Amino acid sequence: MEKFKRFRRLRKSPLIRDLIRETKLSLDDIIYPLIVVPDKKVKKEISSMPDYYQLSIDMLIEELKEIEQLGLKAVLLFGIPEKKDEMGSDCYSPQGIIQRAVKEIKKNNLNLYVITDICMCEYTISGHCGIIKDGYIDNDETIKLLSKSALTHVQAGADMVAPSDMMDGRVKAIREILDENGFSETPIMSYAMKYASSFYAPFRDAAESTPQFGDRKSHQIDPGNIRQALLEAETDIQEGADIIMVKPAIAYLDVISKVKEKFNVPVAAYNVSGEYAMVKAGSKNGWLNEKAVAMEMLLGIKRAGADLIITYFGKSLAKWLGK
Repeated sequence: MEKFKRFRRLRKSPLIRDLIRETKLSLDDIIYPLIVVPDKKVKKEISSMPDYYQLSIDMLIEELKEIEQLGLKAVLLFGIPEKKDEMGSDCYSPQGIIQRAVKEIKKNNLNLYVITDICMCEYTISGHCGIIKDGYIDNDETIKLLSKSALTHVQAGADMVAPSDMMDGRVKAIREILDENGFSETPIMSYAMKYASSFYAPFRDAAESTPQFGDRKSHQIDPGNIRQALLEAETDIQEGADIIMVKPAIAYLDVISKVKEKFNVPVAAYNVSGEYAMVKAGSKNGWLNEKAVAMEMLLGIKRAGADLIITYFGKSLAKWLGK
């Protein structure tokens, strides 16, 4: 009889460690976010997000061809319009930047699942997620335009829409307008638990969506709250969300875990720009091994309970894992 358990037997070699690993990353889990801009031949690197770019539609198509070859299967599109206005008109125009991009993707017959972000922050002069009245976002008027945006995205060919605005009732409004127009089979991935986080700063530079005044704490969840997040998730599921998301990921692993335990729907987690930028900066300065840290971080998100991970490391992960 042994005096103690010998757990190291199952850690002795890489082969046995691989055989018994409980949580594994797969490209099937990954959604790669991309930012689309006007004009042609644009591939502009974001200084705070090394190896990540704004792309015009023509360059987006080239990027997507590479992504497809790498084995990635899903993308999430964000758009920057040629002109912004107070009503965020390009967000819901049939000729908007995302609508045109989706049409072009479908015309090229790329074998990719196309998800589009639904929000107004990239499209409004204010940089806020909705229509401003008396210094405050008008919730009900905003969701009318968000639902219109979702409809035009799906009419253009989007496979799924992902409302990220955090307005109350927007999932219900989007579900209703899609159903009424013959798109009852189109799923909704809701940013149900989007926190008022400091980790978004690099993306706001990349998407040119920094608020021109104030902040987004009136509609995004306070970082200290989890019960409120669970209520948001429950409500969005009742309103018709097919997938619910936690954003950011790393500082909110407990939220991912709780949500996974409580709700019987797929859970997505957004590995956001600040999380990406920290690893890139640490790697550039020789403080971190980029591949090792990124893989560990993504594995932790998956282990916490995420079924899907939206990450700027998508292309790198595809190369690290191999097709």
